[in-house]
Amino acid sequence: MITTIVVDIEGTTSPASSVREGLYGYTRQRLPQWLADNRDDAAEPVLAGARELADRPDAGPAEVAEILLDWLDSDVKAEPLKAAQGLICAEGFRSGALHGEFFPDAPPALRSWHAAGTALFVYSSGSVRNQQDWFAFARGGELASLIDGWFDLVNAGGKRQPDSYEKIAGAIGVPADRLLFLSDHPDELDAARAAGWHVLGVTRPGEPNSPRPPHRWIESFAEVEVPGA
Repeated sequence: MITTIVVDIEGTTSPASSVREGLYGYTRQRLPQWLADNRDDAAEPVLAGARELADRPDAGPAEVAEILLDWLDSDVKAEPLKAAQGLICAEGFRSGALHGEFFPDAPPALRSWHAAGTALFVYSSGSVRNQQDWFAFARGGELASLIDGWFDLVNAGGKRQPDSYEKIAGAIGVPADRLLFLSDHPDELDAARAAGWHVLGVTRPGEPNSPRPPHRWIESFAEVEVPGA
């Protein structure tokens, strides 16, 4: 019996456009100045990580900004970029400039599953900080209190790698056959299934990823069958 549901964000709980235009746009506008202003403080590990990944050990803040913005535009899932985005966007959420946007069926389903005693977790390529803010500052009412834990590229690993899902199952302390993963990306579903999880593909109009066998695909969280919900 499934006791735990893990959800992806972009394209699954939330429109991809809201993430890319909201979080990405906010980050793109503020990243160069943020790196310069915080080079000896919050931005120091971001600068160091970007230099190492790009193999440009002498890059200054302006050059690192170019590297990170190129990764942002190319949708590279790099840890330094996600860390910077989390810190920069935290200011936007708290000022009211940013809000978590969700498909209409997602919040009521999450609330129903939580009320039924199903444990809920989030696994996204966005930083844990961004995930928490996205749910805490959700338009229409906070959702973070429904979530039992958060996983990203840093504490779990890449989303297309089966061992990431094995790591999450170990961290949660739940056998793989009691875990359900909801995602719009077929490669992520493949990886979770290889780790022994149950999976459901989520396909929504206008989203970038298309359904692919052998997984079952749904168009709404209302189609997910949860005992007691």
